Formats: sequence, structure tokens, C-alpha cells
Amino acid sequence: MPLVSMNRILATAAEEGYAVGAFNPVDYASMKAIVRAAEEEDAPVIVQTSAKTVRYYGHEVLVMWMQEMAKESTIPVVLHLDHGKELEMIQRCIETGWTSVMVDASHLPFEQNLAMSREVVEMATVAGVGVEAELGEIVGVEEDISVAEKDAHLADPDKAEIFCRELELGVFAPAIGTAHGFYKGTPNVAFGLIEEIYRRTATPLALHGGTGLSDEVIQRCIRSGCAKINISTNLKHTFVDGFSDYHKANPDDYEPLRVLKAQFESMKQLLRDKIRQFGGSDKGRKLAAAI
Repeated sequence: MPLVSMNRILATAAEEGYAVGAFNPVDYASMKAIVRAAEEEDAPVIVQTSAKTVRYYGHEVLVMWMQEMAKESTIPVVLHLDHGKELEMIQRCIETGWTSVMVDASHLPFEQNLAMSREVVEMATVAGVGVEAELGEIVGVEEDISVAEKDAHLADPDKAEIFCRELELGVFAPAIGTAHGFYKGTPNVAFGLIEEIYRRTATPLALHGGTGLSDEVIQRCIRSGCAKINISTNLKHTFVDGFSDYHKANPDDYEPLRVLKAQFESMKQLLRDKIRQFGGSDKGRKLAAAI
């Protein structure tokens, strides 16, 4: 089926109490592994490209890859821009075929964040493209930009309510104590804040920094309103380790396709495990029929 917006699939996930995995590919093979894992689990899935990945391959190439994969698939597949900080890039993604985009103006004062996010919502709505926006700054490294723990701050529920009332969002990403990258200690996730924001906004929430969270934390976040869970670092490590582990175990095998197959299978297994953990299995074809 054609690529779809995330709006319908996340609204359904929030209503039914599960989350959709949002995974960051780094090349064609990892993109294919995401879609294939979702097909094998019969689950909706979000393939989200970082801005640096877009710059590396180009808009047209990434869209061509995704449209080719999606048209042969029976499950809903979203092509999403992750952490878009530049209006020019966001607009180009909308024009070339992304079906959802994230505007990340969380580093700006609230009114400027709201204004920039509104501009993106207006241009995206015309094209039938869903929008994710962020409030508060999430600790860690994303897009080669580091936010130190001392500089991070949680989302204000009053401002979150205004934000979601003023904007028609497919998903809202408040800072709630998680971090991008691997955790160096135990994350202090503000579950009460997640619950309050979801209650006051009635908007599906995005959980950034999903890599390394315990299953207990993941499940509580889902119950509290998180319908989109981001996994990037975990997939990157599996991408590299899947390749190098095979070569270490088979040092004399220089047939590239066998190495690539081992890498692909490692990624696919990780992705299937995450989809099951988030509760998305067996939801894909049923959801596709309703779209």
C-alpha cells in the first residue's frame, strides 16, 4: 500500500493501548529490515530518517526506496522526518513525499517554538502530512547536537496544553526525563507528567530515547499515553555489530553478500523484538484495511 501519515495509526494505537515503533535507518538495508520486520509481525511501523541521513543520501533517493518498499507491503508504513530543525529541509521533505515530519524548535523560547511549529503544521496540513512537535529539551545527543543534563528541562503541562490546543498534531513529544543515546545511569522518567500531559491534551505522545529503557518503564509509558516509541541508537549498534560479529566468527569469509545477510538478520531480529515489546504485532493488516 502507499506510504501513510502517522496520524491515523497513532490515534488508533493510543486508543487500543499499544505503541508503534519508530526506527531510524542508516541505509537501504536497514530500511528494508524495518519494513520486513513489521511485515513479519503484521504491525504498523514508522521509518524515521534523521536530517543527517537525508543530507547524506538526498531526498529523492530515500523517498524512492521507501515508496518501492511500501507499495509491495500489506501493512501501514510511515516515512517520517525525525528532529527537523530547519524549515527548508522540512518543506523539502513534505514536497518530495515524506508522509510525516517532526519540527523540533524545542531550543527556542515557547512563543517562538509555537510559531515555528504552527508554520510547519500549516504547510503539512495542505499536503496531508502529519506533524510531530517537541516541548522541553531532551537530554543526550541527537543530530550531532548535545544537550547536557543540566541544560535539559521537562515539559511544562500548562504550556503543553496550550501547545496541543493551538496545533493540530499527529503526535506530541514532551521532554519527560528520557534521553537520546545509551543511558549512563537509571533514567528518572516522570510518569506522572506523562499521564497529566496526555490527560490534558488527548494527543498521542512520542517517547524519545527508547534505547536502553527497561520493559517495565516501556510498558508504563505506553499505559500513560505514549503511542510512538523511538529507537535509533540500538539499531545503529546492531547495524555495526551484526557486520563485525559475523566477520570475527568467520575471518576467512570475504563474500560480501553473506556478511550483509548476517547484518540484515541481526537488525530484523532486534526490530521484531521491539515491535512485539511495544504491542504492535497483529495490528497491521487490520489497520491498513481501515485507512
